[in-house]
Amino acid sequence: MAKISYKDAGVDIQKADEFVDGIKGMVHKDKLAKLGAFASLFNPTAQLKGMKEPIFVSSTDGVGTKLLIAQELGIHDTVGIDLVAMNVNDLICVGATPLFFLDYVGCGKVDPAVLKLVVKGIHKGLEMADTKLIGGETAEMPGMYKEHEYDLAGFCCGIVDKANIIDGTDVKVGDVVIGLGSSGVHSNGYSLVRKLFDEKDRKKHAKLLLEPTRIYVKPVLAFLKTPAGKKVKGIAHNTGGGFYNKLTKIVPDGVGMRIRKNTWEQPKIFPMIKERSQLDDRELYTTFNMGIGMAIVLPKADAKEALAFFAKAKVDAWLIGDVIKSKEKMIVD
Repeated sequence: MAKISYKDAGVDIQKADEFVDGIKGMVHKDKLAKLGAFASLFNPTAQLKGMKEPIFVSSTDGVGTKLLIAQELGIHDTVGIDLVAMNVNDLICVGATPLFFLDYVGCGKVDPAVLKLVVKGIHKGLEMADTKLIGGETAEMPGMYKEHEYDLAGFCCGIVDKANIIDGTDVKVGDVVIGLGSSGVHSNGYSLVRKLFDEKDRKKHAKLLLEPTRIYVKPVLAFLKTPAGKKVKGIAHNTGGGFYNKLTKIVPDGVGMRIRKNTWEQPKIFPMIKERSQLDDRELYTTFNMGIGMAIVLPKADAKEALAFFAKAKVDAWLIGDVIKSKEKMIVD
């Protein structure tokens, strides 16, 4: 029987090593790095200063089938931003500051040029979130993926003082909902999007379809330090499940959110989706963010200050609803 090598089986370790060498400048390094040959190390001493009871917060997420459009169109430098966003935007919902990030890339065949663009996007996203990539894993798996396919997963750790955790338990009737604008579809609903836009349309509307998920870390964390921000009662990242399944996570029993859908400007992708899908509003607002990427609940008296803060920070923000006494957790009208 002829000798069959690992490379003959489809796994090129040398090419993977070349890729890792090529991205070393994008990975955070300090004196601990040389100790972590098999695991990544991080010293949280600076972040712990002033905290009475620090709580570590973690999240993990991916980009989903948006990757299929990116791979089809050969546009690989933005999906890394999506990967970071889907993780760090979740962390700040409890008031946590992201500390560090790790990534996982699974692929059919290592293409250093393509994967370097992916990591370049991750690096850019982490700069937007003011956090660091400290390690990751790249797995070449022929047979699991087609030659030019890859999948992404991200893992993020953050920290918050226990006294400052935001969990929605204090949300009450009379509070208001501030919506922060999305950049587009973000990273959810793409299994439907791919059915609504054929190959020709995907190419034509590539910029709209691959617009990266907006990262809210810096403006939201800065707002939480203001007098109005310290009164925030709930924050929700509006992802898969939309208004009816995501925003309701921060609504206590006995009350509901009333969202007024004509109070904000939608990115133009959403009217296109509505026209092509012919879906009713209930399903649209369950599947997509419809232009609101994050919702913040706070007392009505602090709404004006909140809107002024985000306007100054150049973040689209609107008063989109309020909290009412209701058996229904979500009413969109």
